[in-house]
Amino acid sequence: MTKNVSAGPNGTASAPPALSRRLGLADAVVIGLGSMIGAGVFAAFAPAARAAGSGLLLGLAIAAVVAYCNATSSARLAARYPASGGTYVYGRERLGPFWGYLAGWSFVVGKTASCAAMALTVGTYLWPGHAHAVAVGAVVLLTAVNYSGVQKSARLTRAIVAVVLAVLAAVPVASFTTGEADWTRLEIGTGATATGVLQAAGLLFFAFAGYARIATLGEEVRDPARTLPRAIPLALAITLVVYAAVAVAALGVLGPQRLAAATAPLSDLAHATGLGPLRPAVRVAAAVAALGSLLALILGVSRTTLAMARDRHLPHALAAVHPRFQVPHRAELAVGAVVAVAAATADLRSAIGFSSFGVLLYYAIANASAWTLTPAENRPPRAIPAVGLLGCLLLAFTLPRPSILTGAAVIALGAAVYAVRNRLTRR
Repeated sequence: MTKNVSAGPNGTASAPPALSRRLGLADAVVIGLGSMIGAGVFAAFAPAARAAGSGLLLGLAIAAVVAYCNATSSARLAARYPASGGTYVYGRERLGPFWGYLAGWSFVVGKTASCAAMALTVGTYLWPGHAHAVAVGAVVLLTAVNYSGVQKSARLTRAIVAVVLAVLAAVPVASFTTGEADWTRLEIGTGATATGVLQAAGLLFFAFAGYARIATLGEEVRDPARTLPRAIPLALAITLVVYAAVAVAALGVLGPQRLAAATAPLSDLAHATGLGPLRPAVRVAAAVAALGSLLALILGVSRTTLAMARDRHLPHALAAVHPRFQVPHRAELAVGAVVAVAAATADLRSAIGFSSFGVLLYYAIANASAWTLTPAENRPPRAIPAVGLLGCLLLAFTLPRPSILTGAAVIALGAAVYAVRNRLTRR
């Protein structure tokens, strides 16, 4: 098993600087919620409705099943390996260095696209005419928050989640009580094809992937063997309830076609249910939710960058931990810089598909890693990682073709870099 060590001052092996364990169960759940809620409700529902039409709810159910399998596998692995890096660490320890590297590379590139998508969501809702500039400003602001310590990040995320859940509760409740809904729209009609439903599930998976942020913070969670297996399923369950309520309300009131065409679905939903005065509040909540998601995403990407830098798959200078704030400050600054560039140039819809491809491959490796656990290591039932692995691969390769081609090219580039580096190291 690969040891996570670095050279000491006298040339001897020494452990890398450890991060401080400051997060409890509530903090971990809130960070997971902050990662998922903003992405799902405000960014992924419209493209999923375009793919599946009235089959959106079936796509949501499929995405939830795959996410549950991934969450269970990740929770068991995170309890076994409570270190920063998530599936990068699990793949390295259970399957070998290459698979760990490939998981880490898939996560970093996929979630960098997620960061750009969330930053652009902030800009689109707050100042549509200057979305890219606002997106870059949001990245700079939240990178500074993360730099000052993970506890401050958790406190800010808790406040963001409270605001967003309050608004998300008001809009569906109004939809269910005003009589505006046509519940026959919830039936899967002729517009829902099997390919469309699977494509919608792949796009909606983008909305469920936030629980990975909990696993990548394993080195900063108190009592990780107990906390992580509880926090990940709990955050996923709360998110699924919220998503299902909003999806039912949106389909019932707007219908599949209006939902598919909406640029601000919840704002349109509020207007259609007679809550027009709430539209500004919904837009602010969308921006706040996206900020919460972006905050947690930067946390997760920087921790995986830290783990890969410790093993010298990325520049080793990025493995530094700040002596005062106890965070991987160089990794956070590097991630912030890359995300800022992506936010200044990326397209929101294409970023979602590209992100989903990379993250689905990441979780495929997580499920393969969980399959190798023994009963003494608290292995999940074998069906869970099997369904998770097959589900991830199926959804990844039914995404829109441009997402598949771009994602596959970037993953192949990462594999080529690994091969070249290994060859040079052996000389």
